[in-house]
Amino acid sequence: MGKFNQNASTNLLYMECDVVFATLAFVIASVVSGIGMNSLKQGYFLVYISFLVIYMLSGKNERLYNMTTFFYADRFFKRVTKSFLIATAVVSTLLLWGGSYDIDRKFYIFFLAICYIALLGSAFFHHYILKNKMRGRYRAILIGQKEGYEKFERFLEKSNTEVCVVGYISLNEEETEGYLGSITQLEEIIHEYAVDQIYIKARHCGDAIDVQPYINMCVEMGVTAKVIMNAYSSGTAQSYVSSVGTYPVITYHTVSLNVGARAFKRVVDIIGSLIGIIVFSPIMLGTTLAIKLDSKGPVIFKQQRVGMNGRHFNMYKFRSMCIDAEEKKKELMQQNEMGNGFMFKMKDDPRITKVGKFIRKTSIDELPQFFNVLIGDMSLVGTRPPTVDEVEQYERRHWRRISIKPGITGMWQVSGRSTITDFEEIVELDTKYIDCWDVFMDFKIMIQTVLQVVLRKGAF
Repeated sequence: MGKFNQNASTNLLYMECDVVFATLAFVIASVVSGIGMNSLKQGYFLVYISFLVIYMLSGKNERLYNMTTFFYADRFFKRVTKSFLIATAVVSTLLLWGGSYDIDRKFYIFFLAICYIALLGSAFFHHYILKNKMRGRYRAILIGQKEGYEKFERFLEKSNTEVCVVGYISLNEEETEGYLGSITQLEEIIHEYAVDQIYIKARHCGDAIDVQPYINMCVEMGVTAKVIMNAYSSGTAQSYVSSVGTYPVITYHTVSLNVGARAFKRVVDIIGSLIGIIVFSPIMLGTTLAIKLDSKGPVIFKQQRVGMNGRHFNMYKFRSMCIDAEEKKKELMQQNEMGNGFMFKMKDDPRITKVGKFIRKTSIDELPQFFNVLIGDMSLVGTRPPTVDEVEQYERRHWRRISIKPGITGMWQVSGRSTITDFEEIVELDTKYIDCWDVFMDFKIMIQTVLQVVLRKGAF
């Protein structure tokens, strides 16, 4: 964004209100507590200044002073309260353990009580009274269809954006009824209505190209031009605006991009996989011996699967089938019990060995996948990792189910597993997990998975 626009979204008027209201609280507390002019002594004044600075820094972190933050009474009550409690805790700690000033306790209690009420009052005063009465609001015109701006104007009203909408300009020269004019008359309208800003609502990328000459005109005249990009909007995609150097970037995404949450998920995966390997090592050693005695072939079955966004990796499982299982699969495809042919499942699969039936029923065959999780190819919880030939049959809408790391368990496994034979239903479960993911959902699915294994539900 650059230093030139560093505080472009900061609501300085609201910050000024907080300073005035907090100062008023300081004066009232001084009078009520009987301190009077003594409050101007260094100790009392430092308490007031320290409290105000810490509160405002915390408030800025809580986006209290951001122009685009929607004003909801309960939301601001929570944010003001949180910032107030942080400032109170810090200042009180400093006074208790590090303060060398003798502060009257009565004054301090009165100051905190009155200041809290004053800061709440500041928020409501700014939004409901000062915001709409101030004379210095930017005069703006909205370019595009009036109907398309209804929701946008509601957002403007809920936010602290200091804008007064003068009227609308039509993109079509033939449809100007109810408008100030058409976009070809933009320069004259700016002059006539003393316009500070224009908003252009572009539904498609092509619209932004069409209005580029008018943006250039505004820049030349010193009028701020804002383009509302409404392209690629959908019910599932989320978006946010950022910048790379001096280039503004609009990001559309369906997967979580929260760095902290994703890092925590990876930490859980590493710790969980290590615990799994240690706890289940006796079972894995016993399974290794049983497979060796039961049938010829390697103990570990290594199969290429498709991971996040099409990456290929080798998934490890205990071998539960005969060594020529892949060749025999082609002969058994007509008996596939999964709908649409994207996945292969067969209840009485002749390729499964005696030991294989038991380790599949108990999900022991999945235990080597803890190593896949540890090295980062998989996660403890995610979507089912498809085979390469399955992905080759995918349509575009199916690709989203592999937009995250696959998991040992997931929504499909705890929602019926092998009893669900419709591939589209599996895709729906996987995309539901992607859209609604949070850390607590992972823990919930892991607990449900343990119960499924103990009760032996849904596996064959």
